[in-house]
Amino acid sequence: MYDVIIIGAGPAGLTAGIYASRAKLKTLIIEKSMEGGQIVNTMDVENYPGINDGETGMELAMRMTEQTKKFGAEFVTDEVTGVSLEGKEKVITCANGEYRGKTVIIGTGAKSREIGVPGEEEFKSKGISYCATCDAAFYQDSDVYVIGGGDAAVEEALFIAKFAKNVFVVHRRDELRAAKSIQEKAFANDKIHFIWDTVTEEIIGDKVVEGIVLKNVKTGEITTHKSTTDIPSIGIFVYIGYIPQTQLYENVLELEKGYIVTDENMKTNVEGVFAIGDTRAKAVRQVVTAVADGCIAAIQAEKYIENLE
Repeated sequence: MYDVIIIGAGPAGLTAGIYASRAKLKTLIIEKSMEGGQIVNTMDVENYPGINDGETGMELAMRMTEQTKKFGAEFVTDEVTGVSLEGKEKVITCANGEYRGKTVIIGTGAKSREIGVPGEEEFKSKGISYCATCDAAFYQDSDVYVIGGGDAAVEEALFIAKFAKNVFVVHRRDELRAAKSIQEKAFANDKIHFIWDTVTEEIIGDKVVEGIVLKNVKTGEITTHKSTTDIPSIGIFVYIGYIPQTQLYENVLELEKGYIVTDENMKTNVEGVFAIGDTRAKAVRQVVTAVADGCIAAIQAEKYIENLE
């Protein structure tokens, strides 16, 4: 029987693990892949307080993980397949076993939203990517199209520009949603070009992506874009938002557009169950807000357990 079971080892889950285990609570963190969450795909973290200049998301995640382990939190690599959250004993069923705890903190994060156009499924990992840190180096001196206009899209366009010959940012509006400081860097980069008021209609190619079909939302004009370089293939990187990983909780917890509803203390509508980070409904999703969520949830979990005894 664990005091706290944390599902997900992103910055929110790791922080919850630090606070819970440091409070001498028997703590388990379940993660189906690698620790760190979405931040491991960020090449350069600039907006986290006290960060070392030039530190990558992977490096920050590794330091968080080591700190969590130092205080005694247990880690298990497994995938959650079912939950029973009512009552004083919470049961988490995984592919390789079952775990029981007095409290549960859900920090399963979100995954990249797909465009949903013909050719996308066919060309995943064959020219379409959702992670610039993972794949940008494959497009040395190539043309690359970045779909989106928020912080992630523009930040990754700047990173991809280190490798690609041209980076075309395709955005459905006539101005970016990214922070002004990031926009300024992108507008000043000669390799980055912008295609406004435009959406993706189709992705085409043979064995790899060779072109992208775009539609202007104001004029209705449809154009096909192919490589302008000696390399016939192109790259497409998609950054149009995220989908919360909350499917397991649809009939258990209160959701809002797929995100778990909590109060300011991270409490859900089920006693002893908390939600943190990108999993929960909130206005701002950043690493700094995720770690704050994790801290609050762990402290509230401790108080809940004290009242049980």
